[in-house]
Amino acid sequence: MTYRQFGELSLSALGMGAMRLPTAEGKIDEKKTCEMVAYAMEHGINYYDTAWGYHDGQSEVVLGKALSGYSRESFYLADKFPGYDLSNMDKAEEIFEEQLKRCGVGYFDFYLFHNVCEMNIDAYLDEKYGIFDYLVKQKRAGRIRHLGFSAHGSYDVIERFLKAYGAQMEFGQLQLNWLDWSFQGAKEKVQLLEKYHLPVWVMEPLRGGKLAALSAQEEKRLQALRPQEKIPAWSFRFLQSLPQVTLTLSGMSDLQQLKENIATFSEEKPLDPQEMAVLLKTGAEMVDKIALPCTACRYCTSHCPQGLDIPELLKLYNEHAFTGGGFIAPMALMALPPEKQPGVCIGCKSCEAVCPQQISVSRAMADFAGRLRASS
Repeated sequence: MTYRQFGELSLSALGMGAMRLPTAEGKIDEKKTCEMVAYAMEHGINYYDTAWGYHDGQSEVVLGKALSGYSRESFYLADKFPGYDLSNMDKAEEIFEEQLKRCGVGYFDFYLFHNVCEMNIDAYLDEKYGIFDYLVKQKRAGRIRHLGFSAHGSYDVIERFLKAYGAQMEFGQLQLNWLDWSFQGAKEKVQLLEKYHLPVWVMEPLRGGKLAALSAQEEKRLQALRPQEKIPAWSFRFLQSLPQVTLTLSGMSDLQQLKENIATFSEEKPLDPQEMAVLLKTGAEMVDKIALPCTACRYCTSHCPQGLDIPELLKLYNEHAFTGGGFIAPMALMALPPEKQPGVCIGCKSCEAVCPQQISVSRAMADFAGRLRASS
């Protein structure tokens, strides 16, 4: 296992995420999970990540049990405040105390504001909930050793959060992979964290498994450069090439995945410039096959009788269409009032008359609204 320094701590470059633990009959398979944790501990992983809502609240319990046989100083445990649910905002103390009980520990090594995004940024920054003050208090009391945040939100949302709380943050966790480097503006988000001198924790390095298996043509292109490298390993080699990255989390759901990922992280093999260029070009081509080519010139917005932010809606539409659903676009749309949603488009095509890219905006908005209805 390779390691990265975080202050005086030596963290395994690969952390075990507990969002996709092995299951049986709809519940976490505790035996298999314990086997995975044992293998991880034996092979040098010392960082374990869970959250309030993972596996309907059972992830914290099962991971806590799996780690209970090891000395508390032999691993680092991360948990998060569940701000993805706005009904939790006034329950910071209640939830934190319950998380400690669920995990069977007296403190968390790392604790995060979970999923800072468009939907919850106002609540996270609202002093009436006292979330920030409470977590800082727990840090001073030693019940939180290191405080950070995770974010699926836009650059602007993350910047708002950091302007308010950046001085007290010690790390930031981003959805980061070679496809989202450009597609979700991950490069700019990494640079923003660097501006605040914050190391990057990585989530979704394989984009939920989407980058673990590519088309035959795409695989052939990469294998020509590294014949012995497995396709999932390319995602980790990409992250090993970024000096801002301290820790990469992977939500491994079986022992074989764990073994393969540990083998990958047994050595550092960052990409050279040619390999990086080919990988990023592959990502751009994958997106271009599905995404609409909006350049955010904003000619359309002045011609929309509904006052819709068409470029932003198209950006969310591209994410939703490429992913085949998911939570990112619906989550961002929750921050918009009803009269600014894609379903409000009346199909007048006034925007299309001035679109340099000749995008069928009306068709995209109708499709977007239909996809959202189908998933609700």
